[in-house]
Amino acid sequence: MMKKIVVLLAVIAGLFNSCTVKLNGASIPAEMKTINILFFENNAPLVIPYLSQQFTEDLKTRIRNQSRLSLSQTDADATMEGRITGYDIKPVSLADNRQQLNTGASRLTITISVKYTNNLNEKQSFEESFSRYKDFTLTGSNLEAQQPQLIKDINAQLTEDVFNRAFAQW
Repeated sequence: MMKKIVVLLAVIAGLFNSCTVKLNGASIPAEMKTINILFFENNAPLVIPYLSQQFTEDLKTRIRNQSRLSLSQTDADATMEGRITGYDIKPVSLADNRQQLNTGASRLTITISVKYTNNLNEKQSFEESFSRYKDFTLTGSNLEAQQPQLIKDINAQLTEDVFNRAFAQW
């Protein structure tokens, strides 16, 4: 009787070890334990000095907070690397029948290029660009005053997109 229980427990443990762990909608294979996030260089024509560091740290924070993966400098199960390829501020001229957007409205767009290498399953690797924007108006303050919050909001959207693409396979 005791042998049957031990065998049953061993089978159950084996099944759990081969399962994929889901956390916050992410589907990360149980055997994946580590990821290396390399520094995202800023290659955009308009360079904001702190954007590279902030985006890289925001991506690390998202992965730390929404997965069980440990960050590793070497020999990781997966690697993310990339660059910031666009940082654009352009006027927005949107209107509809009900209301007209403030003529002083602008749009900040950040574009990144990401290469994700899954060393455990090459089929899940990808190289892709992501772009997000946020509209704003300069009412009583200048761009420099609003820029940190705009970047924070856009980074939150971009890191969510990258996380979902890598770990939710959408």
